[in-house]
Amino acid sequence: MKCPFCGFEDTKVVDSRPVDGKKRRRRECVRCGKRFTTYEAVEMPVQLVLKRDNTIELFDRNKLIKGLSTAVKKRPVSVEDINRIVESVESHYANSMENQITYSEIGDIVLQNLKEIDQVAYVRFASVYKDFSDVESFINVISELKSEP
Repeated sequence: MKCPFCGFEDTKVVDSRPVDGKKRRRRECVRCGKRFTTYEAVEMPVQLVLKRDNTIELFDRNKLIKGLSTAVKKRPVSVEDINRIVESVESHYANSMENQITYSEIGDIVLQNLKEIDQVAYVRFASVYKDFSDVESFINVISELKSEP
């Protein structure tokens, strides 16, 4: 870390503590002896989503929450469940070390989680995500759910 006073390249950390999800560090220049504060935060990569029509947009957590909220409307699914699903998408995204994910990967993760929480919400979300165009599509998904233990 470069000293903001004299420009010397070497400083030492005097104190370090977490503050608002960041690390606050008090530093001291080994040459001029002046102290200053720095904040260290994890840099999140830009997260992009490749959509069905091959356009790319920024990942929007709120958009996913809105879609899930619509699917679970009037169902016994808590806000914590919704947040857990969104966090599982985000953690999968972060762990993949890629800056782009497809809409189908997001949809698959959401469906996998919804299947364990609420089957009606699962069918609702699947109808939009998989773009059901007829009653047969609904019947197929419901049949798959019934056949699983």
